[in-house]
Amino acid sequence: MKFKISRENFLKPLQQVAGVVERRQTLPILSNILLKLDDQQLSLTGTDLEVEMVALTEVVGSESGEITVPARKLLDICRELPDNADIEVSLNEQRLEIRAGRFKSHLSTLPAMDFPVVDKSETQQSATVDSQSLKQLLELTGFAMAQQDVRYFLNGMLIEHGEGYLRSVATDGHRLAMNSLPLDKGQASLGQVIVPRKGVLELQRLLAEFEENVNISIGSSHLCLQAGGYRLTTKLIDGRFPDYERVIPRNGDKTILANKQDLRRALNRTAILSNEKFRGIRVQFTSGLIQLTANNPEQEDAEESVPVEYTGPDLEIGFNVGYLLDVLNVVRSDEVRITVFDENSSALLEDPASENALYVIMPMKL
Repeated sequence: MKFKISRENFLKPLQQVAGVVERRQTLPILSNILLKLDDQQLSLTGTDLEVEMVALTEVVGSESGEITVPARKLLDICRELPDNADIEVSLNEQRLEIRAGRFKSHLSTLPAMDFPVVDKSETQQSATVDSQSLKQLLELTGFAMAQQDVRYFLNGMLIEHGEGYLRSVATDGHRLAMNSLPLDKGQASLGQVIVPRKGVLELQRLLAEFEENVNISIGSSHLCLQAGGYRLTTKLIDGRFPDYERVIPRNGDKTILANKQDLRRALNRTAILSNEKFRGIRVQFTSGLIQLTANNPEQEDAEESVPVEYTGPDLEIGFNVGYLLDVLNVVRSDEVRITVFDENSSALLEDPASENALYVIMPMKL
């Protein structure tokens, strides 16, 4: 293997691929990335056995071949090289030699034949989606994914592709986020799949680099995103996602319209003196006001009232203040609509400017 490439053309795909590689691995080769040179095209592959990223870039190659090298060390070397540096890479006696100007280094390698490949079952369907719309869809939903829940199917995001829409749903059992993206009705439905948390985060990271349309394909055990010279493949979670439609409260008869920024700032101030473990806060709805109250075991307390549009009866509900703030941080418009039924029912939070976004938060006993 022998090729030349500019630092700029090498660094960008290297950063994307190395991002998939976990720092602590049980198998030494999983700390490496696979370099494969075929004529004038270099492919870089990184994986953690759950997510695989492949990047293609053009090089000036003279000897084809393949080898694996430590991802972090190669990335760190490239980062520290001067801008506009030309890099010469060659494989000598199973060590990868890197030259750039007066700099020279040798990296250890492991055989390419030992590098694992994420199993890609036969693709069943594919769809084309605007990259920035898909990125926004994942961002507006991802915060509600569970982390290390024994209900493993909650440690990810439901992606549902139906006729005319792409929907994302996430829940940790205490809250739920659902957002939809309208699509052309001509595309065949891909159905429902559960993408693991790591896969969702890597999809967001990759989508941040693109402005144009991307292609999503789904097989029986994987989801694949292709964008430019990149291909991200993630395994799917084999499980049954809860029926999210049953969780959404449709019987709320008390509607409150609040300024998002005013409510968020008041919640942030009041939350400082909430119980650090349970993060509970009392929210009292009265005519024209939301009254917020928090206290903690140190006998400290805080309260604040926020003017809102509400004319119904008085009602007090306990919430996890972190869950409320997470929703307010992603709502795009200047106002938020809150719909409730009673103190024991979940609250429905919506973006008044978007019919495609809704959030559900369960109450807390305080």
